[in-house]
Amino acid sequence: MKKRTYINKPLGDTEYLLEQWGWWRMDGMGVPRYVSPQLALMRDNVHMPSVSSYMITDDEALAVDSAMAKLTRRNAQMGLFLWLYFGAKWTMVRIGESAGGGAAGISERSAREIIKSGVGWIDGVLHGMSDAA
Repeated sequence: MKKRTYINKPLGDTEYLLEQWGWWRMDGMGVPRYVSPQLALMRDNVHMPSVSSYMITDDEALAVDSAMAKLTRRNAQMGLFLWLYFGAKWTMVRIGESAGGGAAGISERSAREIIKSGVGWIDGVLHGMSDAA
């Protein structure tokens, strides 16, 4: 499996941030859902080694969450593709094959173009947020 790299690429910093957000999301962080108090006590009292391999703060990750929600409302397919690629760690080929609901799907190249467009959209939203701050 090819390792994802983002150094010296256009929008590489945003892709890296999305990659870190995906690991953060998979680690169970984010907006908590309701759990019973007993389950929370059991879960929180079990010693788990901390091996978090992502480098993102909760504030940054929540900003990415917000941008992803806006994108998904605006363009459902683009939001879904970004979610699958960065959040669920699917490959471009798998995303393309799953698109369209039929056996054919779309090409890897088309899936890549949609994802790159989504990364640019997220970059614009996050850049606008940093300018406002």
